[in-house]
Amino acid sequence: MSAGIASVGASLPDTVVANGPIAERLGVTEDWIFSRTGIRERRVAAPDARFADLAAAAGRDALTRAGLDAADLDLVVVATMSQDDLLPNAAPLVARALGASRAGGFDVGAACSGFLAGLALAAGQVEAGRADHVLVIGADLMSRFVDPDDRRTAALFGDGAGAVLVGPTDGPGRIGPVALGADGSAADLIHVRRASGLVHMEGHETFRVAVSRLVEVTRQAVEAAELGLDDVDLFVYHQANGRIMRSVAERLELRAERVVDCIEGLANTSAASIPLALRRAAAEGRLATGDRVLLAAVGAGFTWGATTVEWGAS
Repeated sequence: MSAGIASVGASLPDTVVANGPIAERLGVTEDWIFSRTGIRERRVAAPDARFADLAAAAGRDALTRAGLDAADLDLVVVATMSQDDLLPNAAPLVARALGASRAGGFDVGAACSGFLAGLALAAGQVEAGRADHVLVIGADLMSRFVDPDDRRTAALFGDGAGAVLVGPTDGPGRIGPVALGADGSAADLIHVRRASGLVHMEGHETFRVAVSRLVEVTRQAVEAAELGLDDVDLFVYHQANGRIMRSVAERLELRAERVVDCIEGLANTSAASIPLALRRAAAEGRLATGDRVLLAAVGAGFTWGATTVEWGAS
């Protein structure tokens, strides 16, 4: 049995923070931030907002679009690095908020590539016949881990949640082979130490490794699906940094219109970025049934992954 994406949902905080106040605090201009990141604004959750509520809202949106009741879910997978507490993990709380009373639930920790890891797990469960309906949610409240005085990260991240419903299919929506990779020797490039609780990033080296791994895993996923780059209609990369996405597109010789770029208004939302980008592309009419879509991400760890999807979601 093939596994496919049946629907895509999203949820964003109401508060929008433009570059202006961040630039003023850092002693730079708004254009300085945009030129280095591709970002003009980001969504930021209220201090008292609960992670599980944001994640559940994205999941509820995906369920509504698919016309499925939460009680029919077999499994809820939440990809994140920013759940409210060390324990409990987010997935049981999200499942409860949704009313998924008979579903199992667990979190996936793979930073910005966590959604791809969760999608791989969900597809495997469905393909093995162990589950019929799996909700995969990528969500992060990255604003809570940013040093407001660090030029490398202060303007880079935003908050958000995206979700996909994965289930069996014999038609459009099919998820192709998922290529995953990891390299712990690069772990110090991006980290959050428990003592500080703040993101630290070595920007230049992170850029170099991210571009290299995204190019590599894109080729691996396309080859595993027995496709060529020209067979892919739309490329949806983790919205890490505008310069990273442009560099990947240049190396793969992809025209700009074939690559989704929504980082300008959302910033880097970590595990949420791919489902949020998919929701944005669908809303803009850039996805049609039967389109071939490449999903790829790279994150701290270092971790990375990619897959192809034959589009058929709502």
